Parts: sequence; structure tokens; C-alpha cells
Amino acid sequence: MDGAALLSAYDEHLRTEAEVRAAVSGGRLGPLWLARFAGDEGFITYADLVGVADIDGLVGEALSRFSGDASIREVEWKSRGHDVAPGLHEALVAHGFVPQEPESIMIGELHGLVAEAPHPAGLTVRRVTEEGEVRAVSALQDLVFEGAVSEANADELMRRLNTDPHMQLWAAEVSGEFVAAGRVELVPGTPFAGLWAGATKEEWRGRGIYRALTAARAAAALERGKALAHSDSTENSRPILERSGMVKVSTTTPYIWRR
Repeated sequence: MDGAALLSAYDEHLRTEAEVRAAVSGGRLGPLWLARFAGDEGFITYADLVGVADIDGLVGEALSRFSGDASIREVEWKSRGHDVAPGLHEALVAHGFVPQEPESIMIGELHGLVAEAPHPAGLTVRRVTEEGEVRAVSALQDLVFEGAVSEANADELMRRLNTDPHMQLWAAEVSGEFVAAGRVELVPGTPFAGLWAGATKEEWRGRGIYRALTAARAAAALERGKALAHSDSTENSRPILERSGMVKVSTTTPYIWRR
């Protein structure tokens, strides 16, 4: 499949309902899908905004659905670089949303991700299910991404592992130490599996560990009948995925509102 076909598959299968599958509650506002995830996070997405005459009004009304709930501390509006939405950036900023670093939307065939690659001696990549290990992996990801450990994040990860048969947690370890971790999420009713939250400790980067972790997750998805992988990738992981045949089809920029 070429880049245009991959982007079309992304828009068809991976927006709206697929994005809010793990939400604890949700609703609709015109073209928008509004969701609340466990804890204090709101989320806003959509298939497209073509034909919306009052973008500013739509942004304001969507935010009010969350800001009126004092328990909501943060709301993410997920935008895509290939969308046609004149005035969206200005409206989001005017209502207090702050754009974060753009990420690359990567799509490719899972078969291309499973090839063997050099990695440190003694490296083991395995699925993690036991609570103590799940919490250790969650702490690793928190420190890599946020700089601080969150028990709430670990609780949510445990909840999803216990209730969602389509999600798996994988970790890489050396001499009993977890050095990298990430999720694979099988998207029901689609050919896709998502590769999420790939995190490697800084001192272990550049040694092929993320590549080995990706290969293990891809193999697990292939065993479950999936054919395509997708990932929202930082500039750390994008080149690794490109070398495995994945293609950057667009970008996604999260806009964050915080109370």
C-alpha cells in the first residue's frame, strides 16, 4: 500500500470510535467525539471538521462540557496535520489550549517489524501481566515520559489489562532490570494494531532495545490476525519505525487545556 492508501485506511479505521474505546464515559457534540478517561482527563476527537461554520463556538462549547466538572483537570484536543480546519489553531489557543510537540502518524505492515535485529546480550522481551511487574513498568514509562511516578497511571493500566482483552503490555529486561516497555492494542473490527507508550531508559537507548520490543509486539499482533501497525511517534522512535518499512502519513498535534 502506498502512503495515500495507508492514510485513507487510518482515517477510515482509527479515528473517533477506535480512539475512545477505553474511555469510561463519552458523548457527541456535532462532529466531535467527547470522552472521559479514568482519572481526570478529557479527550476530544473527530473524523473531520468539514462544513463547520463556527469553529470558535464549537471549541468553546466542547470545552464547557468538561470545564464544568471540577474533577476534570486536563483536556486533550487531538488534531491532525492533513485535516482541513481553517481557524482551528487560533480558536484552540483563544480558549486556553496549548499545542504540544507534533508527532508523526506512522503506518506500515506488521511483517516488516518482526525481523531480528542486533540487541544487547542477555536481553529478554516478554509480556507482563503480574501486578507488581505491571506497576514497575508503569513507573518506568512515567519517568521516561513525565519525570515522576503516578500511582493513578498504574491503577488505570491494571484496570485496562484486567478488562480489555485487546491490550497487552510488553517489557524488555536485562539481568532482571526492566529497561524498556510498551503496549500493543488490537483495534477490533480492523486490520490494525497500535504500538503505544514505547519507552526506553535513557542510558539504554541506541542499543536496539526499542527495535526488539517493537518486533515482539508486532509478532503478538500478527498471531492475533492483524496485518497493519500504527503509531504516533516521537522523533526518537520515528526513524526506527521507518527503517522497518513504516511510513509517515501525517502528523498529529495534541492541544492541552489544564485547569
